[in-house]
Amino acid sequence: RLDLVESGGGSVQAGGSLRLSCEASGYTGISYMNYCVGWIRQAAGKEREGVAVMKPDGSTSYADSVKGRFTVSRDNAKKTLALQMNSLEPEDTAMYYCAVGRYCSVTDPQATYWGQGTQVTVSS
Repeated sequence: RLDLVESGGGSVQAGGSLRLSCEASGYTGISYMNYCVGWIRQAAGKEREGVAVMKPDGSTSYADSVKGRFTVSRDNAKKTLALQMNSLEPEDTAMYYCAVGRYCSVTDPQATYWGQGTQVTVSS
C-alpha cells in the first residue's frame, strides 16, 4: 500500500504561482522510482483531467492547457513529487490529486494510488 499526502494548494489571483507537493509513504513491493507519477485535476462539474506525468525514465508530458506554465518534478530518494504552477488562470481552478501507478499518460487519468486532493482556486 502507498499513501499519498498533498500540500500546497490555496487561492491565488490570475497570473500568480503555486507549488503543490506530494509525499508518498508505505511500500508495495515495487520501488517508488519505478512508478509513473503525476497530477490529475477535477473541476466542479467537470470530468477528471490529466495534468502532468513523469515516467520512471524522467520523461514528462503535459496537458495542452498547461504546457509552458506547469512543471512536474520528482525526488525518488524522498518519494516525493511536485507541481510548479505559474501564470495561473481561472480555468486552472480545481481539486488537484497526486497520482502514482498506472497513470503514465495525461490522456488516461487513472491511477493506482491517489492522494486526498488539494484545492487550487484562481480568481480573475
